Amino acid sequence: MRNYEVVFVAAPTLAGEELENFISHIQTVVEGKNGKVVKVDNWGKKSLAYKIRRFREGYYVVLNIEGDGGTIAELERRFRVTDYIIRYISVRIDEDLKRSEKIKAARRRKASAPAPSAPVPQEAEPEQESALNP
Repeated sequence: MRNYEVVFVAAPTLAGEELENFISHIQTVVEGKNGKVVKVDNWGKKSLAYKIRRFREGYYVVLNIEGDGGTIAELERRFRVTDYIIRYISVRIDEDLKRSEKIKAARRRKASAPAPSAPVPQEAEPEQESALNP
């Protein structure tokens, strides 16, 4: 099982209930393909960086999914045929998660390792006065 982050933008003309129904439909599709929706993050209506299909706003939704490539391919196919989905992107994040876990583990090991003792400074000898200064 791989971890994916799927982000899609829905048209602002969509009702809130229709968006929730679509998200639950996506969850059933993922579960039907032996995947698992780990997290659903609905950001709500946000303004777009540029005009897409005459829209200046859209509903942003982020899904964290555990599944295989077939699951993501089916999701993307459904996004393409759904009229009110403006944009979507799917990113595989499991390698990034592994890398960040390794970095965190290394930091924990470094923090828990005993710190080397600092050398004790020796007292400096007082400077001798020169013969030139009376």
